[in-house]
Parts: sequence; C-alpha cells; structure tokens
Amino acid sequence: MSGDHHHYASPGPAGLVALAMACFTFGAIHTGMVAGSAAPLLGCWLLGGFVVQFTVAVIELRDGHMTGGNVFLFFSAFFMLTTGLELILKTILAKNGMTADSHLDGWAWLTLSIALTLWSPAYLTSVKSMTFLVIAILPACWIITGVDIGYLPKTWSYYDGVFLFITGCFGLYTGAGMILNTAFGKTIIPLGKPFIAPQAH
Repeated sequence: MSGDHHHYASPGPAGLVALAMACFTFGAIHTGMVAGSAAPLLGCWLLGGFVVQFTVAVIELRDGHMTGGNVFLFFSAFFMLTTGLELILKTILAKNGMTADSHLDGWAWLTLSIALTLWSPAYLTSVKSMTFLVIAILPACWIITGVDIGYLPKTWSYYDGVFLFITGCFGLYTGAGMILNTAFGKTIIPLGKPFIAPQAH
C-alpha cells in the first residue's frame, strides 16, 4: 500500500565490523606485525569497507540518526575510500620511482580528528561500549595526524596501532551485542546504558 512505511534493519553492526577490520589491519602494520609492503592489500580491504560504511551512512541518515549517519559518511569517504585509493596509488608511484609529499595527509587527518573530537560528546548518549570505542579511536587519530604532518616521530605509529586494536575490539563487541541482543530479544552481551539518557524526539 502506498501509505505503508518500510524501514530497513540497522546496518550498524556491519559498519562496526568494517571499522574493526580497518583498525586491525592498520594496527597490524603500524605495530610491525605485518610489513608495510602489504599497503596495497590494505587498500583493497578498505575499498570493501567503503561499500559497507557508505551503505550504513545512507540508511542511518534516512532513519534520522544524525550522529551515527554523519560519522559513518565521512569515515566511508575519507578513512575508507580515500585512504584505500591512496595506498594503492602510493605503491604505483613508488614502483615508478615517484613520490608525493604525504605531509598533506596529516593536514587532512587534522580536519577529521578535530571534527571527531568536537562531535564525540554526542556519543555520551549512546551505549557505553560505543562511547568507549570513540574514546579509544581519538588518540589514534591524533597520533596519525601528528606523525603524518611531521610533528611526531614515526615511532609513535606503534602507539596509534595499539589504540586501533582497542578500537576494533570495542567495534566487534558492540556489533555482536547489537546482533545477538536483537535476535534473542534480551541482553546477551551487555553494552551498558548511556552516560546521558538521549532526549526523546
């Protein structure tokens, strides 16, 4: 019927899995567990993550979730698509004896880090595990920013890798909680009540 309202199920858990994948793979490279030569492979994985997170963003925004929708939107565009393409491009340039001034990346990351930091209080109205995810990813973003601009030594990349692993764990935990708690209609994996109760709209 034309008057029916069709709602999508939340794709948030898939978006969190994509985030965890990006965090684990970046973390593996930055902590030295995987060689930097894996960068083009990481680029391919990030392009896959873009598809997931862009889909999440569109559906979240359609359903009126401003914070989650906008964060997934710029994550999908910059952390996934842009970074994925850039890793592949840098590999091609290196093989042809060319380089690009990657300090530009730091200034791009600066914008994203500032935005995420300023928006982060909004996650106090989300489940606690999601709030902790944001708390974990912020130091990683700022360290990446500092290293890419050149204000921090490259050895600091190890520490952002550690924070990325922590972020990925919170993403997997939260996504699993959303799936299982919804499927069974009760709390299977506790996610924690929000620090601040969201206002009813």
